[in-house]
Amino acid sequence: MRTIQLVTAAITALLAHGAAAKEVAPDPAVAKIYDSGAVHEQLMAKKHATWNRELKAGHFNSKKWKSRGGDGAIRCKNGVAAVIPGDAMNTFKCNKVDFYDFVSHADLGSATGEGSSSWGWTSRDGREFVVIAQADGAAFAEINKKGKLVYLGRLPQTKGIEPLIWREIRGYKNFIIIGSEAAGHGVQVFDMSKLTKINPKKPVTFDPEKDVTSWWNDLPIGRTHNVVVNEEKQYAVAVGAAPRTSACRSGLIFIDLKDPAKPKTLGCAAGDGYVHDAQCLTYRGPDFKYWGRDICYGYNEDTLTIYDVTDKNATNIISRTSYEGAAYTHQGWVTNTAWQEFLVLDDELDEVNGVGPAASGYPITYFWDIRSLESPKQTGFFRSAAYGIDHNQFVIDGLSYQSNYGSGLRILDVSSLSRDPTGARVKEVGFFDIYPEDDALPEGGILDFVGTWSHYPFFKSGFILINTIERGAFVVKRAK
Repeated sequence: MRTIQLVTAAITALLAHGAAAKEVAPDPAVAKIYDSGAVHEQLMAKKHATWNRELKAGHFNSKKWKSRGGDGAIRCKNGVAAVIPGDAMNTFKCNKVDFYDFVSHADLGSATGEGSSSWGWTSRDGREFVVIAQADGAAFAEINKKGKLVYLGRLPQTKGIEPLIWREIRGYKNFIIIGSEAAGHGVQVFDMSKLTKINPKKPVTFDPEKDVTSWWNDLPIGRTHNVVVNEEKQYAVAVGAAPRTSACRSGLIFIDLKDPAKPKTLGCAAGDGYVHDAQCLTYRGPDFKYWGRDICYGYNEDTLTIYDVTDKNATNIISRTSYEGAAYTHQGWVTNTAWQEFLVLDDELDEVNGVGPAASGYPITYFWDIRSLESPKQTGFFRSAAYGIDHNQFVIDGLSYQSNYGSGLRILDVSSLSRDPTGARVKEVGFFDIYPEDDALPEGGILDFVGTWSHYPFFKSGFILINTIERGAFVVKRAK
């Protein structure tokens, strides 16, 4: 706790002296603490403490949650979706988002549960498949046209590796890329087209050695916090690969995927040390100096760091920028990949530490003007009305879909940012709260690492998969 207290004190002092803008230069003393890894370690310790408590209380026993198995939509009416009428633990607060299905981690083949990341893939004939990460592997399912989640099988973690909740997934063409914080796990590359031939009555448990397309492990100790994909440029990135003392300093480690069966290391960008998450894109936007360059937006604990990674063996940092209230810069997404003017950013500790705009404990989405990559501006923010911690978000057609732990899936309309970068016109247009356990608390929510870790909102059908830590996977859809 001492390290986080020191960081919080440093941030508070910085704010007390005032800043010329909402974005600020990284403070060297604070940056040194982050670079040491102490803040990340204490953040992970907080999560472990929560999950150990949950485990002892039996909350990770997903068998106690009955899988629904389809039967059509349960509409959000009068602010709730009553999946089991009269049962408070199966009545979910919502707004303009309908419930379609739920399947527990146990019924998704997991012995441990503990859900984390998720992703999806659409086959050539339009079928929609999902990957649901759990501590002991990844479950595969199809979302059919009625919104039913049909279990097809699973890919266990790398053989000989202990289960661990941190498992991240991204898609590349018809493949998925799976990384884990478990030492020795490496990165699994799996061909999703294998799922199209499975009979749901006979789910398949794939062999993590024989049935993967490839396994890449050019990592210091075989672990990575996250994986990122630039499909256009045909590469993936391992980020946050411990230890920070390695040659790549837990930065961006590039993986060539031109031949998914033979991935190879392209180089790394170590200049800003640890990268927690990133989005890597071919740059298309108003900063014409960088037009067509390979750009990564890095979410680096205390900064938004923008890289030119066209040369995978050189670290070319375009800018490093912090902001008022920065506590743990976690993840973000550009609002338009085809014309990159703005991005949204979330911070995983600002609510917990009670700093900056999030001091009240209500999640903050930070808005950034990136029309100059060398001088990004933090122009404003949106404060959620739902008490809790924000975690992951993706932007599609002007809507930011967010997984906010205990407050569930939140959907913001951010399409106004190009007209009003302050975010004054941004509004919430829907939500589905998958964690009724905290509804009766004084603030109607909890500042803890419970509920939803991730979601996948990219299907043309509009169905959204929500992966939860304790229960299992939900399928929801915005109401018409």
